[in-house]
Amino acid sequence: NVTLIFSVQMYDLVREAYISGLEQFHKNTTDLSKVASVASFFVSRIDTAVDKQLLENGFVAEELSGRAGIANAKIAYGEFQKTFSSERYLKLRAAGAKIQRPLWASTSMKNPKMRDVLYVENLIGPNTVNTMPDVTLNAFIDHGIAETTINEKVNDSYAHMEKLASAGIDLAEITDALLEGGVKAFADSFDDLLQHISHKRSMLSVN
Repeated sequence: NVTLIFSVQMYDLVREAYISGLEQFHKNTTDLSKVASVASFFVSRIDTAVDKQLLENGFVAEELSGRAGIANAKIAYGEFQKTFSSERYLKLRAAGAKIQRPLWASTSMKNPKMRDVLYVENLIGPNTVNTMPDVTLNAFIDHGIAETTINEKVNDSYAHMEKLASAGIDLAEITDALLEGGVKAFADSFDDLLQHISHKRSMLSVN
């Protein structure tokens, strides 16, 4: 699981690393079928950060808010399709290579004004995974619409990104900050775990 992917540019590097790794591994084996991977692309955190920046920039138009995360993910999925239909990948598939599936992470709705299953309904498509908390899963079971949507309104997604740029949104700056914050949060959690283990070992040694 390659995680904390927020930008299409970072996702480009992730796919390249996966394909390059398969090519390197293929030099030593004829069977690539045991290699499996997902690329975790975060969605709602993008909207939270972008919408905050829009307000700070003086924009309150609903047509700009709450849409960046899905637009970003749809553009990323288009790049996924290009990579895994390329001649380069197809050569690896002949040796059993699996697709590295996009995994949509952070898909619970944070904005109470928006549809609670928005991030689920708009990112349904082949070879994708969607991780969601129980409340979102139950909401989708109750009133979600299950149909392929991932390739719909892709041109609108590119247009929306242009509108955001015109509104002063630097998406690269936002995604870089999200990545830095995400890595720090993971590192802090791991450090806390090690401290708890160390404390527990000390207690057991005393006893």
